[in-house]
Amino acid sequence: MVEVSIVICTRNRANQLQAALDALAGIRTEHVWEAVILDNGSTDHTEAVIASYASKDPRFHPAREEQPGLGAARDTAWRKASGKIVSFTDDDCYVAEDYVDRIVEAFGERPQAGYLGGRILLHDPSDAPVTIMTNTDPFDMPSRSFIAPGVLHGANLSFRREALEAIGGVSRDMGAGTPFPCEDVDAVASASWSGFDGGYDPRPTVSHHHGRKLADVAGLRAGYDAGRAAFYAKFIARPESRGAYFGGFIRRPLGKTVQENLASAWRVGRFGTRYLRQNGKWAAIPLFLFALGLQGTISVLRFARNRVRRLFASGASDG
Repeated sequence: MVEVSIVICTRNRANQLQAALDALAGIRTEHVWEAVILDNGSTDHTEAVIASYASKDPRFHPAREEQPGLGAARDTAWRKASGKIVSFTDDDCYVAEDYVDRIVEAFGERPQAGYLGGRILLHDPSDAPVTIMTNTDPFDMPSRSFIAPGVLHGANLSFRREALEAIGGVSRDMGAGTPFPCEDVDAVASASWSGFDGGYDPRPTVSHHHGRKLADVAGLRAGYDAGRAAFYAKFIARPESRGAYFGGFIRRPLGKTVQENLASAWRVGRFGTRYLRQNGKWAAIPLFLFALGLQGTISVLRFARNRVRRLFASGASDG
């Protein structure tokens, strides 16, 4: 019986993929595990790289999905896995050698958990400190609760098989390579609203070798705006989660300044309504836009309040 299936989906990253697969090969454990390595329609020599590792290690299983997008790739991959726990990571991540032991340990201590995020370290100190999760304190996430984008990351995210089955798998119209890069938090929220508890445990660890520099962060933020737009729109449109996500959305600023918030709000409005239109949720568009308007108003008032407090604090210090 396979206990843990590690899933890596990749596209046209043959050279970088080898380091990720070497890290998998270095796992040390007595638990039974496997790796599903899915080629998402690559046109380089990715297929040959995967085949080479699979020929040397029977725990490595090749798979392929032609539909572009990480959501479609992950949805196909987990269905080809046989583990009781399915752990997703990325082709630019290196799992720790005790990764499987820590996954089994973390889920064993939480029999009610349907999903768990893990720690993501920055592999290259010269890379921008983004898409990482360095918190050393575990936390729990109760079922049917608001889950904010970014609280867990798809580079180190595991599910019990029954949780993935309950939600119908990973959304195939989401993820990197689609207009809506949010398949990870979407799966987490879907599991939560299907009645599963979850959380974060820092013990299962990967190192993220993403290669992004500070100059890349602005473009990355634009992609995140599109993803969280679709995510918020989807769960505001769902009757059972509407109240939690309406309230959570309007309370969270989209940027650190008024200018950032306004720029993000424009993108969120554009991509959120696009997602709802594509999925035939026309009736939810006015509610989503109303929430976006409230979010902007509350954020501007919050920024103004903080500005006034800083001015008063500065005046008191000068006096």
